[in-house]
Amino acid sequence: MRDQTDRQASPEVRARIRSSFERQGLMRHLGAHIVHIAPGCVHIVLPNRPEVTQQHGYIHAGATSAIADSAGGYAAFTLFPENTSVLTVEYKINLLAPAEGDHLEAVGTVLKAGRTLTVCRLEVFGVQEEQRTLVATGQQTLMCVRHRSEQPGP
Repeated sequence: MRDQTDRQASPEVRARIRSSFERQGLMRHLGAHIVHIAPGCVHIVLPNRPEVTQQHGYIHAGATSAIADSAGGYAAFTLFPENTSVLTVEYKINLLAPAEGDHLEAVGTVLKAGRTLTVCRLEVFGVQEEQRTLVATGQQTLMCVRHRSEQPGP
């Protein structure tokens, strides 16, 4: 599937993705937010702030990996039917450069959608003004859990 940033998912799918994302305590804690939802593609932004950095001032690999995982998971979830849920089966990430900039942007893109398993490409960019630098890349496998809709949080 191609990353078509000019396309948007249907209003129903966008609402389902945003509702689920809002229930993720870690994303809220990190200060991450979704900026784009298209069929098979989701972008998540993480602002650079002291709470997400490591000892050298770069954004921590854990925060970088977390937004990549969520971007891929929600990219897959855009293609899943109603009354299903998404779970990560595995992911691998390669850190290519120090994660720095005004913010990070994670892009999850579906490579192969299956009935049960979906594979996504993960990319994370450090963004400083107009400059985008690829800081991490990876691949992820997700599982479509049938007959288990997303559960509202407490």
